[in-house]
Amino acid sequence: MSINICRDNQDPFYRYKMPPIISKIEGRGNGIKTAVVNNADVARALARPPMYVTKFFGLELGAQTSVNDATDRYMVNGAHDATKLQDLLDIFINKFVLCKACKNPETDIIITKDQMLYRDCKACGKRSPIDLSHKLSGVILKNPPTSVGKKGSSGGKKGKKDRKDKDKDKNEDADDAENGERSDDELTKRIAAETFSLPPVQATPGDDDDDDWAVDTSEEAVRARVKELEGQVGAFAIGDDDEPDGNDVYSQLGNWILEQPTKPNNVEVFKKIKELGIENKHRTLQVLAQTLFGKDILTQIKDRVPLLKKLMTGDNHEKAFLGGTERFIGREQPELISSIPKILHQYYNYDIISEDAILKWGSRASKKYVDKEISKKVRKAAQPFLTWLEEAESEDESEVEEDADNSE
Repeated sequence: MSINICRDNQDPFYRYKMPPIISKIEGRGNGIKTAVVNNADVARALARPPMYVTKFFGLELGAQTSVNDATDRYMVNGAHDATKLQDLLDIFINKFVLCKACKNPETDIIITKDQMLYRDCKACGKRSPIDLSHKLSGVILKNPPTSVGKKGSSGGKKGKKDRKDKDKDKNEDADDAENGERSDDELTKRIAAETFSLPPVQATPGDDDDDDWAVDTSEEAVRARVKELEGQVGAFAIGDDDEPDGNDVYSQLGNWILEQPTKPNNVEVFKKIKELGIENKHRTLQVLAQTLFGKDILTQIKDRVPLLKKLMTGDNHEKAFLGGTERFIGREQPELISSIPKILHQYYNYDIISEDAILKWGSRASKKYVDKEISKKVRKAAQPFLTWLEEAESEDESEVEEDADNSE
């Protein structure tokens, strides 16, 4: 069982989860204590050291605490039920985890040279100050966070000093922020401007329909696309020993999407995926990449961001989605190959796919999803954006070092 990190958020596509607090009262009399049984798991979900959570409980309850990371024993003196601790955790999350600007929990705690504390947001790039008057701030300053990993945050829009040490980078590259704005905002805008200055895709004869979501729903057209998808689904099983499901379930999803008179909305698609039991499977993302979009993909991506981010839970999911995109463009919509830089830019800009995943995908052609020649052609077309991404990383790294030297 898991609950939303921000319990006030009722969005059905909210993807940030944590386990609910589990407490156990031990001892009796003056020696009674409360063990926070899953404190380490909760802290991991929040990307915070377990000690911070335990100390916060103690400070708010006016009770002594004991922390033993080696044995995962986190104790608070006195008898405190899980409901009370869960309510206190909400306060901790609001003060020390959530971005003040966008309420996203993907933040790191940054300690500046002048001993100020900030929540550095990986989603919107803002820095939110942490109240230094709270006693936990003193604890954090004396016990600064080390490499605290967070699932799903391996990518992002910031340059990296060393991809092999991503967690260290999270603390270092965040020091380039000034007055709440990231120094790479201007660079990102420049990349976007240059990417979108590429020549537009030439319209093909008959492309005079103004409806972005319009598709040919004639019986013949549906049959043709279903047949094409069935041929594509057969390739999904290659090298997917970690997902033993038969291909039929993915064919069902793809066929269902293609056979609808109009494209189903995000909620409808997610319900269908849940019904088929493949919401955690990375091949699901490949099917979606091949079926959710049409020739107007550049105007359609934005509306699919909540669904895609909900389902994108690991590196394999990112690879599968990029593979599905490559197959969709390379085989079904080859006229879109020239637009691949713009498509990748949107994936990156909306945080659907991480920088690392895009660069790794672009590093070499593969015949897993399409034949080698098509794969090479797609990557060659993507090269302008891949180059900009690498240059952005290099330039941002220099800016991080310069800002760190000049900060007070």
